[in-house]
Amino acid sequence: MYDFKDKVVWITGASSGIGESMTYLLSKLGAKIILSARNGEKLNIIAGNCKNSKEHLVLKLDLENNKNLDPA
Repeated sequence: MYDFKDKVVWITGASSGIGESMTYLLSKLGAKIILSARNGEKLNIIAGNCKNSKEHLVLKLDLENNKNLDPA
């Protein structure tokens, strides 16, 4: 298995389904997670349930609303 210890992993769609499951799994494997989705409230709950929750970042993000994304 790949070593995720201290690796940064950005998961879009982390508020449910596969994204939520991957968040829990990668957190257990020692990764530092950036959790993104439209539902910031649910992301905060999921991040709080993770191992080392203080090392994870919640980034409320709607990829459909890409006019607000700054590529710079």
